[in-house]
Amino acid sequence: MKNPNQQVQINPNWAQLQQKLKSHGPKPPATETPATILGKRKERTDAELDDSLSHVNPLTPVNDDCSVTDEVAMDCEMVGVSQGNKSALGRVTLVNKWGNVIYDEFVRPLEHVVDFRTQISGIRPRDLRKAKDFRIVQKRVAEFIKGRILVGHALRNDLKALLLSHPKEDLRDTLEYEPFMSRGKGSRRALRHLAAEFLDVQIQNGEHCPVEDARAAMVLYQKNKKAWERRVKDQIKLKQKQTKRKPKKKRKEGDDLKTDLAETAP
Repeated sequence: MKNPNQQVQINPNWAQLQQKLKSHGPKPPATETPATILGKRKERTDAELDDSLSHVNPLTPVNDDCSVTDEVAMDCEMVGVSQGNKSALGRVTLVNKWGNVIYDEFVRPLEHVVDFRTQISGIRPRDLRKAKDFRIVQKRVAEFIKGRILVGHALRNDLKALLLSHPKEDLRDTLEYEPFMSRGKGSRRALRHLAAEFLDVQIQNGEHCPVEDARAAMVLYQKNKKAWERRVKDQIKLKQKQTKRKPKKKRKEGDDLKTDLAETAP
């Protein structure tokens, strides 16, 4: 009878075989770490970010600074008074060089409004119920633009509606800037066409927004500021030269005779 406590001896060859089987046996398949949802989301976000950066709206202000700068852009919306064919100021907007609004007011015209021109102006009767008096707005706008470069489109019309004037050398009108005119024709172009061509942005699709229009004019100016200011300086120099070269009026023979008689008179 075998002693149960007696240790069974294993053949050394059998022990070596078992060891080889353990070391050379099939390895468990490596578990691949799947791409995490977070990783996929990050890649997708980066792609969307790159795409969005390529379509950034150039009219969006680059900061939130609402201080009054040396350059301000203005845009006005008109309503119809009298028989409806006469324009009067209904809203005026001013933005600084970054496109931030520094003044935006609806205006109560001096005359009764008969046509709000909502399809273009975006102005409705309710907008003018608590609108500010024309004279108050006129005074504030005059304070804002005094001594500053005034940017806009068809500024002559806006200033006329405000019953204001501004030094010609301080006007930067995108309607009058020669490089913006139609090539070969020299005709003036609408602001929406300039914005589409030079800024790749669509504006004035329906009701006009004076904030958007003022920003578009300012961005057009800022993008061409260096060449624009050079052109203004050249025009001022040319005007000064022409003034110096302007010939004096020729005196008539009768005037010379009168002068001689006056000198010889006792």
